[in-house]
Amino acid sequence: MSTAISPTAYNYKVVRQFAIMTVVWGILGMGLGVFIASQLVWPELNFGLEWTTFGRLRPLHTNLVIFAFGGCALFGTSYYVVQRTCQTRLISDSLASFTFWGWQAVIVGAIITLPLGYTTTKEYAELEWPLAILLAIVWVAYGMVFFGTITKRKTKHIYVGNWFYGAFIVVTAMLHIVNHASLPVSFFKSYSAYAGATDAMIQWWYGHNAVGFFLTTGFLGMMYYFVPKQAERPIYSYRLSIVHFWALITLYIWAGPHHLHYTALPDWAQSLGMAMSIILLAPSWGGMINGMMTLSGAWHKLRTDPILRFLVVSLAFYGMSTFEGPMMAIKTVNALSHYTDWTIGHVHAGALGWVAMITIGSMYHMIPKIYGQKQMYSVSLINVHFWLATIGTVLYIASMWVNGITQGLMWRAINEDGTLTYSFVEALQASHPGFIVRALGGAIFASGMLFMAYNVWRTVRASNPVEAEAASQIAVVGAH
Repeated sequence: MSTAISPTAYNYKVVRQFAIMTVVWGILGMGLGVFIASQLVWPELNFGLEWTTFGRLRPLHTNLVIFAFGGCALFGTSYYVVQRTCQTRLISDSLASFTFWGWQAVIVGAIITLPLGYTTTKEYAELEWPLAILLAIVWVAYGMVFFGTITKRKTKHIYVGNWFYGAFIVVTAMLHIVNHASLPVSFFKSYSAYAGATDAMIQWWYGHNAVGFFLTTGFLGMMYYFVPKQAERPIYSYRLSIVHFWALITLYIWAGPHHLHYTALPDWAQSLGMAMSIILLAPSWGGMINGMMTLSGAWHKLRTDPILRFLVVSLAFYGMSTFEGPMMAIKTVNALSHYTDWTIGHVHAGALGWVAMITIGSMYHMIPKIYGQKQMYSVSLINVHFWLATIGTVLYIASMWVNGITQGLMWRAINEDGTLTYSFVEALQASHPGFIVRALGGAIFASGMLFMAYNVWRTVRASNPVEAEAASQIAVVGAH
């Protein structure tokens, strides 16, 4: 809908686009996750086709939930937050629009190439070089829009949420460009610029920081804006938020080697990764406590506000995941957990419990604002979604914990003569009930996204975007 909007109004059009695609990609990415989880229960779901095997679809699932669902949420909320906290319009509407369409093009490229088997084989960095270059161009444009908007801000202060968004943008660019350095040999194939243990080290420096900066630092930016706004309370400690920021970005970047325990990586590098991972617990919990304590004097709101419930429970899962991660980085624990389903459970405690829940809560807060509505179409549907998301997450991670410890113990068991007590197939058979519960938990979580889609559709249908733009114009003018 094109209307003549004053240049002093906020650019909500690009925020609306990213918000809608967050929901769309969430449904597709999580739906695909349920499908591949079901393949581990019923292998016949591979359909005997190479394009639909677990090995081809699993990277597509991770790319859709991380970069499509999570990425669109980060673009949309960062554009919303930076405008409102800086009290100024995005520096360039056309560049912002390019980041939207460019990002969707990268995702469509992933949907086409990954099932066909075109992959670098690097986890979370599977996209081959033409798409990797397009992603880098879009990301640089994103940085230009974000930091350009901050430079022309009307407020003297740069709100802490923008610090987190800014660090996430800068570090993600560095990680992506360095890890994707490669030698193309054809349009769909390239070889890494690094070799052997060096390649592994750089990949997990990237891979863990895809978690550390893309899925943590960016979403903490979201937390520092939407939790205080929904609770209608100031952040508990602004000083703690600044200490949290610097400690987090200083430590997180070192944690990657804990993915490479008991490999060809030098032992000192493994130990350094372990030590940094353990120290990382402090800033992680600093952020979690800051978010939780923001509800001081507002805990009663959880009884009636399911949006706030999403945001607070996401913080609880963030706290749990960031305790579990450092614990799993300890070499003796890792000897049991590595390569098992425990790792999958840990990832999804963060992905479903933290990333998806903070995103869903933030979207439910933001979508009425950008569509000129007082609230979402149905609060009771948000409540249903909350319980589906919570129950689905708990079933998922509990089943994977049980499976992971079972697998770890069975793989380590040896007879008196030194032979293995169990075959791999026996461990797989023992894991089958857990696979069923995992698929069920994932299906329950994904079904909640369908309720969200209906709720958003009804909210948008009743909306007046022109009113939202006008309201933002009044807000900006009133702030001068």
